[in-house]
Amino acid sequence: MSLKKFIESKTAPGVILCLSAVLALIFANSPLNHFYEGFKNLPVLLQVGSFSIDKPLLLWINDGLMAIFFLLIGLEIKRELIEGHLSDYRQALLPAIAALGGLVVPALIYSYFNWGDPIAIQGWAIPSATDIAFALGVLLMLGDRVPASLKICLVAVAIIDDLAAVIIIALFYTADISLISLSLSFIGLSIALLLNLKGVTKIGPYVLLGIFIWACVLKSGVHATLAGVALGLIIPLRVENSKGESPLKVMEHSLHSFVAFVVLPVFAFANAGLSFSGVTIEKLLNPVTIGIALGLFVGKQAGVMIATFIGYRLSLCRLPEGVTWTQFYGMALLTGIGFTMSLFIGTLAFTDIEMATPVRLGVLIGSILSALAGVAVLLIGRRNDS
Repeated sequence: MSLKKFIESKTAPGVILCLSAVLALIFANSPLNHFYEGFKNLPVLLQVGSFSIDKPLLLWINDGLMAIFFLLIGLEIKRELIEGHLSDYRQALLPAIAALGGLVVPALIYSYFNWGDPIAIQGWAIPSATDIAFALGVLLMLGDRVPASLKICLVAVAIIDDLAAVIIIALFYTADISLISLSLSFIGLSIALLLNLKGVTKIGPYVLLGIFIWACVLKSGVHATLAGVALGLIIPLRVENSKGESPLKVMEHSLHSFVAFVVLPVFAFANAGLSFSGVTIEKLLNPVTIGIALGLFVGKQAGVMIATFIGYRLSLCRLPEGVTWTQFYGMALLTGIGFTMSLFIGTLAFTDIEMATPVRLGVLIGSILSALAGVAVLLIGRRNDS
């Protein structure tokens, strides 16, 4: 296959994403680790007058580049809700119900193993998060072997899951929230909404407002990627510019390749480098490790399937078009890929550096098992259906 055909293939983004993660693990566990850590901790300063953002490169990637990814997710979700697979209210209810189950059950499993420890219990939310980038990347690697509606469902479940995680972070893991910065972000969103209502189709004003909103959310203490989702939901879909194009679809098309081939691979490389130094049997059997690993691998799939089945039996929702229960179960397994979002919550939950290894081990074990099992179930389901 030529390079051009590979890039144009549906599997290319997933392959490049996974290769970036593997490369990060190699760097983190080799003599190149010094350069890898230097790359992540490279100080980057942006200053305009008295306003400044001074963060290491890793946080610029997580808070800045990923806001663009979340913007694209917001655009896709809005389009699907209005005129796509989620426009039917029963289809829209499905990811909400599934995400709720996927949040509650992993937290209960983790709490069961760590209830008696007042320090360890603070990590109850770690296995409740789904890493959209990696889960979707694994699904994309399967290409046409899975229905497009299943991809949309996974994205919807994961984005609701991560929005809930952001709320959890704001309520339980944020020590200091700036109400002034948060209020300014709401003002920016209100202006963007007003532009939408007035039928403004030029992309420029929304981009400028998006930068302002992102900076305000970043300074507020709330996870900055939320700004991307919020703005994506406001971009106009049903109005057209002079060329007969919808601003939302124009922006979605423009961002897709950049996100797939730049944002997500860079994000994966910067976050997937987990060092295995200091790993012992004791760390593997640590209740935190077990709680996270089982929460992700067992809790996520169980929560998503139980909640969905109850909703289905009560006629509150139905499976995505063309998706079997086997395929949906495969997707439920993929929601157990917590990885970067789980690691992020872990850094907020524990300040003791001794907790870093159990957290990383639990997240890595749970995420890898979820990915392998999810792919296996989806491939088996495809073979049985054919």
